[in-house]
Formats: sequence, C-alpha cells, structure tokens
Amino acid sequence: MKIILKIVFILIPIMLQSQTTIKGMAMIKNSQGKTEGLPGATIYWLDTEIGTTTNDKGWFTLKYKPEYTKLVFSFVGYKTDTITINELKEIHHFMIEENGLDEIVIQAEKESTSVSYLQSANIVTINEGELLKAACCNLSESFETNPSIDVNFSDALTGTKQIRMLGLTSPYILIAQENIPSVRGASQAYGLTFTPGTWIESIQITKGAGSVVNGYESIAGQINTELRKPLNDDKLFVNAYGSLDGRLELNTHFSQKVSNKWNTSLFVHGNLRDKKMDVNDDNFLDSPLANQINVMNRWQYTDAVNGFVSFINFRYLKDDKQTGEIDFNPDTHKLTTIKYGSEINTERFDASAKLGYVFPETPYNSMGFQVAYSQHQQDSYFGLNQYDINHKSVYSNLLFNSILGSTLHKYKTGISFTHDSYDEYVNTTDFGRTENSVGGFFEYSYDNLDDFSLIAGLRLDFHNLLGTFVTPRLHIRYAPWEKGVLRASVGRGKRSANIFAENQQLFGSSRVMSILNSNGKIYGLNPEIAWNYGVSFLQGFNLLDKKGTITVDYYSTQFQNQVVVDVDESPQEALFYNLDGNSHANNLQIEFNYELATHLNLRLAYKYYDVKTDYLKGSLESPLQAKNRFFANIGYETQLNAKGGNWRFDYTFNWIGQQRLPYTASNPVQYQLAENSPSYSLMNAQIAKVFTPNFEVYVGGENLANYRQENPILASDNPFGAYFDSSIIYAPISRGMYYAGLRYTLN
Repeated sequence: MKIILKIVFILIPIMLQSQTTIKGMAMIKNSQGKTEGLPGATIYWLDTEIGTTTNDKGWFTLKYKPEYTKLVFSFVGYKTDTITINELKEIHHFMIEENGLDEIVIQAEKESTSVSYLQSANIVTINEGELLKAACCNLSESFETNPSIDVNFSDALTGTKQIRMLGLTSPYILIAQENIPSVRGASQAYGLTFTPGTWIESIQITKGAGSVVNGYESIAGQINTELRKPLNDDKLFVNAYGSLDGRLELNTHFSQKVSNKWNTSLFVHGNLRDKKMDVNDDNFLDSPLANQINVMNRWQYTDAVNGFVSFINFRYLKDDKQTGEIDFNPDTHKLTTIKYGSEINTERFDASAKLGYVFPETPYNSMGFQVAYSQHQQDSYFGLNQYDINHKSVYSNLLFNSILGSTLHKYKTGISFTHDSYDEYVNTTDFGRTENSVGGFFEYSYDNLDDFSLIAGLRLDFHNLLGTFVTPRLHIRYAPWEKGVLRASVGRGKRSANIFAENQQLFGSSRVMSILNSNGKIYGLNPEIAWNYGVSFLQGFNLLDKKGTITVDYYSTQFQNQVVVDVDESPQEALFYNLDGNSHANNLQIEFNYELATHLNLRLAYKYYDVKTDYLKGSLESPLQAKNRFFANIGYETQLNAKGGNWRFDYTFNWIGQQRLPYTASNPVQYQLAENSPSYSLMNAQIAKVFTPNFEVYVGGENLANYRQENPILASDNPFGAYFDSSIIYAPISRGMYYAGLRYTLN
C-alpha cells in the first residue's frame, strides 16, 4: 500500500497539468431529415497519429496544439472531409453521404489478435478472425492459438480443458461475460465449456490486476467475452461440426429486427458424443459420453437519439456427462464396486440485464446498471464419491462515468452487490454457506492523448465472511518513443476458495480429502489474498515494409495467504490448509509477431514460469506446471476472388517442458511415477475453404503427432483400490483428433 501511495503522490503533479483540447460533433441528416450525431466516426489531425472516434452521440474530444491546423473527418459511406482550424472553438461538422458513382471501396486487414498502444492496462484483444483458426467449440478451446493463456487437461476421466494465466489456474482469473462475472463458484470446473465459441464476438484478456469496477476477486487477470449483438448479427448462422472421436455439434443463431429500437437473437447450441473409445486399452473411456443443450435468447434496445442502450439475456443449459470404465452402466453399476463410473449432470439458468445511458447534452457523462441472476445445479458422483452443489447467485453493479474539469481527467464510480448461496454436499457432509458483499469503488484515469496515461482505482467492500477490506489497483502507461509502450501495474485481490468445486478432479481418485485448519469462516479456512505486480514493454516496428511487434511481459504474484492444495504429503491424501510461509508465481513472456508477406503472419512466444509454494514438506514447485513453454503460430490467407472467397491455412506448435509430478514414491512400484514428466510437443492445424462470404467448410486436426501420456490413470486395473488416481495429467490422453465442419450465414 505504501508503494502505491508513493507512486500516486509522484504522479499527482503530472495528472494536474493542464492540456488544451478541442471539442466537437460529427453530424448527419437521418432518413427523416432530422439532424443527429454520427457515432463511430474517425477524427484525426492530418499528418499525425493523434486521433479519436465519436461517441454514441457523435461527440468527440481531441488534443489541440496551435501547429495542428487540418482536422480530418472520416466514416465509411460518407465523404472524407478535411477542415481548417484557425482558432480553438467547438466544432459542428456535417458529414455528406458518398455519391454512388464516385464510390471508393477501401479494404483493410484487421488483426485477429492485437494489443493497443493507447490503453493503460495490458489488454490482449482476440476477435472473431482468431476464433476461426481452431475448431473453437467452446470458450475453453478458444485460446489454442494465443500464447497468453495455457490450455491443460484437468483429469483423465472428464477430459475437460482448463486454463492457466501467469502460472495460476482459472479460479485466480476473473472470467466475465460482457463485464458481468460468469465462471465462478460452482461453475469453475466446467463453466468454460458452457459458452459456445460461435456466440463470441471478441475476447479481452487483461494481464495482471484488472479494474476495480468488476470486483475484488481478480488476482492473475481478467478474461471478458463479448457476445454477438442482435443489432448487427446475421439473420441466420449455422455451424455444423463433427470429429472422428465421436463429437458432433450444431450451432445456430437467428436474429430479427422487431422494431426500430428492438432487435433479438436466439442462440441454440447442441453437442453429442455417444461413441465409446479406449485407444490406450486401460478399460476406461478416453473421452466421456456427453450431451448438452444450450439456448440463449438475447434482446437489444437502442435509442441513439435519447442516449439509451440495453441488453437482456435469458439462458438455459443442460449438460450431462458419463465416464469411467468402458462397460460401466449407470442403471446397474452406479455407486457400486462392480464397475467404476461417473456421472456429472448440470442444469443451469441465467438471466441478466444491462442498461446504459449517455446524457445528450453532456456526452462525457453516462450511467450504467447491470444485474444478473444464475442458478447452477450439479449432481455428480465419481466411483463411490458423491458431490452435489446448488449455487444461486445475484450480482448487480451501478456505474457512473464523468470527467474532472476536462476529458483529460475521467472517473468511474459506483456500488455493487453480490449474493451467493451454496448448498454443497461432499458425500454426506454439508458444506453449505451464504456469502453477501456490498462494495463501492472509484476509478480515476488520466490520458494526455500522447505519451502518458494511468488508471488508479480503489474499492471498499463489506463481506459477511471475508470482512471489510480495501482493494487498490494501478495501471500506468508511458510511450517514450514512437510505437514503444511501457506499462506497469500493481493490485491486490481477495477471494474465497471453493475448494471442492475448483478441485473436482480429486474426486476421481482414492485420495481422502482433509481440511487441516478449522478456525476460518469458509470450510474452516481463511480467504486467499495476493498482490500482483507487472511490467510490460511493447515495441512496434517495420521491417522490409512489413509490420511487426515485440512484447516482453514480466508478472509476479505474491500470496499473503493461499489455500494450499497439497497432493504431495501422501498419494492417498489431498490436504487443504492455509499457507504457512511463502507462495509466488512469476512469469516471463517474450512474444514476437511479424507479417512475413501479405496475409502471411508469424507469432512466436517463449514463456518461463517460477511457481513455488511452501508445503508441509517444504518449498516445492507447483505440480503439473511446466517451467518452460514455447509457442509458434503461422497463418496464411489467399487473396479474395471475384466471389469473395479464398483459402485460410493455420498451423500451431506448442513445446511443453518438464513438469513436476505429485509424490507417488510410497506406492507399490507398479503404481509409482517419475519425479518429472518428459517434455513433449503438440501440433494443431486447420484449412478452411471460403466459397463465398456466406459459406465455408473447414477441416483440421489436433495433436497431429499423436503424442499421448502413457498410463494416464494410475492403478486403472483396480479403480476401487488405495492407489487409483486419474488426476495426474500432464499431456493428452488420446491420439490425434481430426474434425470437419461448415459455416453458413444469411445476412
């Protein structure tokens, strides 16, 4: 806290420097002949990189210097105008539609993954073009071609993919849907599989401490998904997918304009896997039998004249999985020792609403309100272990945005409320609880529109179990030279660990789970508290008339308290206890992006992890965490033909270094594992043929070299014995997976 205060005091003189700005509006005549503002128009000073876009009302504010005299107004479908500015005054400029005879079509290639030079926080944006590079059937599979997120398998039974960021698992990441926290509590283990990839418009990955506006739980960072908007979504979208491992999926979107202000979309997703496969001959299914139905109805209300925009969502999901021995029959073998099996049945309902209002006369003032309700019911068993959880959650957030004197100094402030009710049973033990929190926040941002910006946030929360606490966050950006950006961040996070929901893979073992501490208020444990510090440097360059970037990130997470999950004391135990000592996660990432030729892009990344915790046995590296990883991706698109079609090619290579494996030396020799896993490589590829902008087909494969972990299930020959464990997974358990699909849109 002292460090933050010192930084803030140093920066106060900088923040208070006066800066001259010019304000104006880009205007058009609508179809009724009325004058209205033009949102999204580009405004910039000629021969400079100083520019902005107009807000929802058509207003803009731009840095002004006497030497800036030519102001350019630009928007697709309207004439690009350049006007002369001789004095500092408010500007009102009419945009004129292009004459069809003089139409000029400008095509530009949008980067599929980008990092802004202008944002204070270190945010990686993934758009739809990146999501199309892989099968991308759900959110957990959306990061295969991005090095910022590591994708791992959690266990050999469910085959569910889990993500890590900065060396920490997903519970330490605030995962939100349109800035409403979504994957949390009971949904931590499987929640990423509940958002189909085709629903997603873009993903924003914030490294390090995130914004205080979204809550106090973020420690490693934030992932926010933006869904397709009914206003501009296709009338019909169809994506059909099938793979040789028996997985079938169908995604359909239907969009309809209801009135001048209302638009609606219906998203329907279904997937099915009913094919039993046991390639490694361990008598266990390589992938679970599964089926899911997922339906969302989404409404959008837009009243640009009066400054209102609103989204309303309703979603229902039913997801059923069956896994275990290949001849397991739940009707006769459930909760018996005849055959080992597992079922995970989830039913979920979500409803949310967002309302935004921009004050017409003062467009720099706006208000927003978010409210969401979810009910998540999971009934499951793993062999003889039963785990049931019913999580009801209410979230609301009221936000106000404005300025302090000028648009150089902006702020956000508001209050939030969260209610979580858990009915949770582990076998016959009741771990139910209720959590309530009320918090207020204030976030100040300064941006001189040139070389310096910062975001400083502070929130105060009152929680019935975590107590009263303060969460500070700070992001700083400095651009010392052209296309060079240095960022730094520091922030504190606090959360309650849902030890069973977050570690469900341990139920698929013979380990006895024990909680050693009993004085805390959540499972007898104390809340987790950590500080995250980070620095990042981004440098853009031009080489041989082609663009490229080099990024170097270093982040360190230092835990003041952590709920330690200890699987090293004994192969027959899983212990949960409060940290007594030190725990940290340090991450260095070096990333290189370069356009080798037109439409041919290369992305390389090296990542080093230092993740250690003080266990009962002493300081150890985190299990199943590679110290070194290397990533490479190359993508190529051919030129568009006369029909708007082309070919897309994508190839991804991952090298994963050695990982420390949990302690098994006290087991019989046949059930012992080495201290470390071998390093290995994975290769994925996809080819897509675009016939027209409305129709394409694609084929691809994952794990093309067929690398598999040997004996992924320990003691699979005796699943009810003392040495059974399906949770020690460091590599794929199945051979290469090949798939094909098609996409069709009706605009």
